[in-house]
Amino acid sequence: MSNDETSANVQMTKIRSDACLLSFGFRHSFIICHSALVICLTLASVCMSAEPAPSAKDILDSVRMIESRQQIDLQGQLRQDEVGIPFRLVQNGPLIRYSFTNPDETLQLRLGENSSRLDLVTDAGTEKVGVSKLQEQIRGTIVTYGDLAFKFLYWPTARVLSEENVRTRKCWKLQLRAASRESQYSNVLLWVDKVSGALMRMEGYDWNAQLVKRFEVVSAQKIEGRWFLKQMRIEQLQPGTNHVQARAYLEIKR
Repeated sequence: MSNDETSANVQMTKIRSDACLLSFGFRHSFIICHSALVICLTLASVCMSAEPAPSAKDILDSVRMIESRQQIDLQGQLRQDEVGIPFRLVQNGPLIRYSFTNPDETLQLRLGENSSRLDLVTDAGTEKVGVSKLQEQIRGTIVTYGDLAFKFLYWPTARVLSEENVRTRKCWKLQLRAASRESQYSNVLLWVDKVSGALMRMEGYDWNAQLVKRFEVVSAQKIEGRWFLKQMRIEQLQPGTNHVQARAYLEIKR
């Protein structure tokens, strides 16, 4: 081997070593050298492998924390078959109230560290919504009282399945399994925005493992410098098929 070839090999070895060190140091940078472009890109691919996903518990803890810190007072409606059911949504940290009219009905959701509780607010105080009522539909829509309770966020059996995009947003896809048959769903697939921690999509499966309900964020809006849900689509599907039997929308206005 000539002196020139030896010198070239030494130089290539130095480039390889420097590229890997810099890649580790800056995590998202590529070292591109004119004489070793292919080598450097290959090294960047190896040294910058994707970070491991956080645990499902960490993701759900983050979602619950974000959900329990909001301060909002907005108007909204449940809309199905051209019938709109107006409501007022007031949140003060972990306490969320949905107030309906005609007839009057107020639901209060409390997000705790280990569980959530949905109460019916009356003149006499608050009364916990029982298991049977959680299965009931709200004002004849496909949305149930249980859907508003966020119980699945506290299910102990959960795992991260993959990373997927929902409406251009990069999300963690999680599978959550119900702890008991008191739930209307046996398991839930959940898509959580990797940046904001927002719930972008939810799919509920019955106890025969058939998809029966799908929730998906259609649009968001910025109010006083913060992003909020604008419209969410809810679909009830015929079990065992992808046929939509009914469709409703939850819409939030200022």
